Amino acid sequence: MYVFNHIIVNPQLPKRIEKLSEISYNLWWDWNTEFLRLFKQIDIDLWERVDKNPVKFLKQVSQEKLEEASQNIEFLKNYDEIVENFEDYMKSKNTWFSKKYANNKNDLIAYFSAEYGLDQILPIYSGGLGILSGDHLKSASDLGVPIVGVGLLYKNGYFQQTINGNGVQETEYHEIEVENLPLKRVKDCDNQDILVALRLPRKKLYLKACKVQVGRIELYLLDSDIDENPPEYRKITKTLYGGDQEMRIQQEIVLGQGGVALLKALGFNPTIYHMNEGHSSFLIIELIHDLMKEKKVSFEIARDIVSAKTVFTTHTPVPAGNDIFPLPLVEKYFKDYLDKLGITKQEFFQMGMKPDAPLDSGFNMGILALKVAGKKNGVSKLHGAVSRELFGEVWPNIAANESPITYVTNGIHTCSWLAPKLKNLYNQYLIPYWQDHIYNDEVWKKIHEIPDEKLWQAHQDRKEKLLDVVKQNTIARLRRCGYPYEEIMQIVSGLDKNALTIGFARRFATYKRATLIFKDLERITQILNHSDQKVQIIFAGKAHPADKEGQDLIKYIHEISMKPQFKGKIFLLENYNIAMSRYLVSGVDVWLNTPRRPMEASGTSGQKASVNGVVNFSVLDGWWAEGYNSKNGWTIGTNQEYPNYEAQDSADSQSIYDTLENKIVPIYYEKNENGISKRWMQYMKNSISSTGGKYSTSRMLTDYVDQLYIPLCNLYNEYYSDLEKVGGLDSWKESLKHSWEKIEITQENNINNITIDAGNNIEVRCKVKLPNINQKNIEAQVYYGKIEENGVVDDINIIPMMLEEANEETREYTYYAKINLINGGSYGYTFRVMPKHEMILDSANLNLVKWITQ
Repeated sequence: MYVFNHIIVNPQLPKRIEKLSEISYNLWWDWNTEFLRLFKQIDIDLWERVDKNPVKFLKQVSQEKLEEASQNIEFLKNYDEIVENFEDYMKSKNTWFSKKYANNKNDLIAYFSAEYGLDQILPIYSGGLGILSGDHLKSASDLGVPIVGVGLLYKNGYFQQTINGNGVQETEYHEIEVENLPLKRVKDCDNQDILVALRLPRKKLYLKACKVQVGRIELYLLDSDIDENPPEYRKITKTLYGGDQEMRIQQEIVLGQGGVALLKALGFNPTIYHMNEGHSSFLIIELIHDLMKEKKVSFEIARDIVSAKTVFTTHTPVPAGNDIFPLPLVEKYFKDYLDKLGITKQEFFQMGMKPDAPLDSGFNMGILALKVAGKKNGVSKLHGAVSRELFGEVWPNIAANESPITYVTNGIHTCSWLAPKLKNLYNQYLIPYWQDHIYNDEVWKKIHEIPDEKLWQAHQDRKEKLLDVVKQNTIARLRRCGYPYEEIMQIVSGLDKNALTIGFARRFATYKRATLIFKDLERITQILNHSDQKVQIIFAGKAHPADKEGQDLIKYIHEISMKPQFKGKIFLLENYNIAMSRYLVSGVDVWLNTPRRPMEASGTSGQKASVNGVVNFSVLDGWWAEGYNSKNGWTIGTNQEYPNYEAQDSADSQSIYDTLENKIVPIYYEKNENGISKRWMQYMKNSISSTGGKYSTSRMLTDYVDQLYIPLCNLYNEYYSDLEKVGGLDSWKESLKHSWEKIEITQENNINNITIDAGNNIEVRCKVKLPNINQKNIEAQVYYGKIEENGVVDDINIIPMMLEEANEETREYTYYAKINLINGGSYGYTFRVMPKHEMILDSANLNLVKWITQ
């Protein structure tokens, strides 16, 4: 046996092409894929072997190949153009943010998320939340928004999925090769790894970090798997959403508190902290503690300041969607904080609980964020409304539909998800530099100028590539499972680029109803076996390893796909990831989405499909409830409420079959002599033009900046950076709470039980008596709406009232307002008083409202 010493030799880039290394470590290439083509030019075989990983490629490529490339004229021409584009992008100061918010150039937003879906070579994501986080950073880079990202480095990533011969999902975790990824260890000025320490119950936990460059944005990933930690602590950041509740609370302490500590160690001083879902909510505790320690202020004042510095985005439409920890577990990890914060154990627990909730309800990370964050939002218009009702109890004195939760509808990073040939086509027909103005709906109107033949050809080319992916994935899976060669070939031979192809790809959770299309097997058999109008369906997705019901859906689809009447017509792909998703959302003809309304918070896969000209066929839930316009796709079911799930499933499945048979399939096959359906092309173009701008993260980021980030930045900079002003606000709030119930409201002109014609208005008045409250610190409002048959007042309108007369001696103030009643019906109105202060963005946050009682 020979004994060898080990030596690693890194190829040396010729100076002429040395920028390859720098750009390889910047995920700018993920949405500028022309850079990746350079590696195919150097060595296409190696490029495939390293799974299209530029960092790994440059460590394995032969020196000879590099030298050849550095002297190849065609290669150098492409290289120089790409380097110039990269450097122009990185150095540009003329961004959307810099032009619109020049006065906020010194502000910084820290963005915290438990997962980031940036590219398939960096598997630190599981699904939609991670993809959204990755797209958020990419668009922040494009728009020049000053953001720094914080997450965790999961060296086991998320699981690799295989599906066995019985359709059972099997999971494997593969440790990622950190040294072969676009990650760099974070160093201090002495070139030593930066080390952050957190106090856990047993001993200190030490953390290091890696930096990922995402265009102009820096993302820092915390890592506990280091020599300084004992084995049980090294596991904390190993696996995404892994382990038991104790592991989860440890991960969330690392993300929230460790993330704040890391940014501090790096010299960052964010104006705003954005919590993307509740996983990072413990950052609130860390920020309050730091302020109390550094500024020597009370818990109440520190909490007010933190409110002015935090944004919280909720992604869940169900109560169980947030992490909820047992109180003894929370006490175990935070008992040492009680003295530091100057509050009781019960007061600490109440930060993560609804008012009057029993102790066994646990500590809810979402409620912690909702109670403290100055701005809160859902991720679609419908989800915003659902969230206000869902969390209404957090503000018991406020009507649930007025809970201070707004919405910013999710979007997608267009250039990350757009098929390359479509991107080239858009470059030809949209305005110059359209990629800098993706958020502008006007940009997308020119889609209709693209000739049908060119758009259809680009789509068909992509479809061919998708079907090749489906073929290779299916062959590999079935061969591994021992299926006969002849049977496998018979199955994949059914793939047809001219067939109407439906795609369904997402996480296999029960509420997404992946198997709804199979509710009536006889009906779907007829649809899929029409001799002249072929239809094929492609499924892909993972179920959480602990979700048995989700895994059963995968098994059922496998079993259906192997029935004689469905072989070669239904395909189930394994190990769904970003790379596969890019082919699916651009290569199918129809994107099927069947969530149980209203349980889809937003959903972004349909947005990725629509910008590629794939037409949506979806339940009116999440983003599609806003995006559908009757000309850009089709709906499943109605907004009707059902007595039970079975009734809903039955109605929705019938809607699927009816729409496929009477609309989708006939329109698709209404082809002319060139093999093109003119009506189908209109649906494709309407799909692109109506959603391309509105449902991009480019538009989403401008909404976050305009509606959440900048208002909070300006509020903090003007008021909350001044401790004297914050102290004054704290005193004012205490005084207000003591006096609030003594406010008296009486109606001045009793307009009741009258009949008027539609289109007229009535003028109403009330008198407000204020004890020890400044009239400038309240707003009198008239609150009115339509009275439904069940007696509920719906379609609420709120009108601020004008001050008409003030009697400072008696502290009585008369207000008036006009109610314009445009439509017929029965209406009700009343009066109320809300608090008002220049340092408060949402008065509902104070949970104070006074209604007229007589």
